[in-house]
Amino acid sequence: MAVGARSGHDEPEDRPSSGGIPVAAEGDDDSRGGSTAQKKPRSFWKELPILVGIALILALLIKTFLVQAFSIPSDSMQNTLQRGDRVLVDKLTPWFGSEPERGEVVVFHDPGGWLEDTATPEPNAVQKFLSFIGLMPSAEEKDLIKRVIAVGGDTVQCKKNGPVTVNGKALDDKSFIFAGNSACDDEPFGPIHVPEGRIWVMGDHRQNSLDSRYHQELPGQGTVSTDEVVGRAIVIAWPVNRWSTLPVPSTFDQPGLNAAAAVAPGALGVVGALPLVFWRRRRLTSGRTAG
Repeated sequence: MAVGARSGHDEPEDRPSSGGIPVAAEGDDDSRGGSTAQKKPRSFWKELPILVGIALILALLIKTFLVQAFSIPSDSMQNTLQRGDRVLVDKLTPWFGSEPERGEVVVFHDPGGWLEDTATPEPNAVQKFLSFIGLMPSAEEKDLIKRVIAVGGDTVQCKKNGPVTVNGKALDDKSFIFAGNSACDDEPFGPIHVPEGRIWVMGDHRQNSLDSRYHQELPGQGTVSTDEVVGRAIVIAWPVNRWSTLPVPSTFDQPGLNAAAAVAPGALGVVGALPLVFWRRRRLTSGRTAG
């Protein structure tokens, strides 16, 4: 008989357990306690608090490490962002050492003195709870949102009636600044050398933005430490009719924008190579003379 084949009888086989006591087949009566009682599932109302607790924990983790919603309180970023828009801010990439880049729209904490005259609204209990779990921005935190124009190592300036220049390259900002605005006629500046680990920021509504230009008397000369940056605003999430991403304008990808940063190492390389060239030339000349 093949191993595992049935004996031909209709009755189920009694299989011995490890202790030699037959194990009852599923559905059979237990000889000692009658029918086996099945465990009843929990009711929905008993499961609900557990589900709510899990949802809150996930919301807190997402708010802390992934994305957070922020509300736009002013017109300083028009027309890119309108007052009342809700944006989602990427908080994950800074955890991996990513630094803000030119052209990105970023949210950052008040570096000190930028919002000292701005009144902070008193939130109600519901607003506090929603902001705690990340579904609403915190009304108590003083955060700002601007566009990164220059990063550490850059030289940025803007003369009256002229464009903003970064490392000597003019930015074509017509695609993102508020219609009818000039680049900086209300507050020309520079040249400003941005220290490493800091950024120079400006609002897209240039004539309605108290940005880096207006805080040059503070420590950092108007620049913002990258440690104060919460993250990059990546998408407009609300209202629905304004759903869109926030890409980096093409002018920040123009060739040569990083050229100034590369000149110094290149120049040092040339200077270092000159003695070697002269030494080799002199040796070849002396060799021909001797021959």
